[in-house]
Amino acid sequence: MSRAAVLGSPIVHSLSPVLHRAAYAAMGLDEWSYDAFECDEQGLAGFLDGLGGEWAGLSLTMPLKRTALGLVDTVSDLAVAVGGANTIVLRDGRRQGDNTDVYGVVTALNEAGVGGVGSALVLGGGATAASAMAALSQLGVGVATLAVRDPARAGEAAQVGERFGLDVRIGTLDRLEDLLAVDLVVSTLPGGAADAVAERVAASGAAVFDVVYAPWPTALGAAVEKAGGVVVGGFPMLLHQAVRQVAMMTGRDDVPVEAMRAAGEAELARRAAA
Repeated sequence: MSRAAVLGSPIVHSLSPVLHRAAYAAMGLDEWSYDAFECDEQGLAGFLDGLGGEWAGLSLTMPLKRTALGLVDTVSDLAVAVGGANTIVLRDGRRQGDNTDVYGVVTALNEAGVGGVGSALVLGGGATAASAMAALSQLGVGVATLAVRDPARAGEAAQVGERFGLDVRIGTLDRLEDLLAVDLVVSTLPGGAADAVAERVAASGAAVFDVVYAPWPTALGAAVEKAGGVVVGGFPMLLHQAVRQVAMMTGRDDVPVEAMRAAGEAELARRAAA
């Protein structure tokens, strides 16, 4: 039996178990299990110390990604540069920290045909914004602006962007109209927080990536669709970061993306109906 799980707080609504279990089923990994555990920053070290040899890996969500960096034996350059690990691979008695969030963002946008992006606006300045900045550098973005309520809180995400070679600028959400002349808008704001700016963003004509995946469409997503623009929701990002995690934890590259996509979409539809 091989085990894996997702940890975080809160964790009850995580879609990760659905995605990973669908992968295991399609790959014939009948001896693999994937669970969800409520765990905060203070509990992560103890949880890791209690794991046995049957454990293959862990997915980490908020608020554990930064804490994990100090609790692994090795960590990828990407995770260090972004400032957080959302993945721990457990192999040969060692903990390997990595980040698949950036891969998730890049793949989701490429899949939607969002290319030729020279400039971008990121709404929010937290951990997800930091991963978005790293992803934007891989998409060829040269100039990226962070729009936040308080510029003092954008420092970490700005530093990540600069680390990846972006020309980073900082603006405020109350002056959003001055910042919307871009190719792509990435909203890393939590559910409902972007509702007030939805119409203004949609009217800009920029492609939009909203990291929220449920409920979908968000007010922002609906406004962009109504305006005839290109919009990508958060589910494809979640899907593709999980695809990369499955490959890393199982050591196999035949990860069934479409089976995972179907399972995730079915679960989201079930939740919406409920």
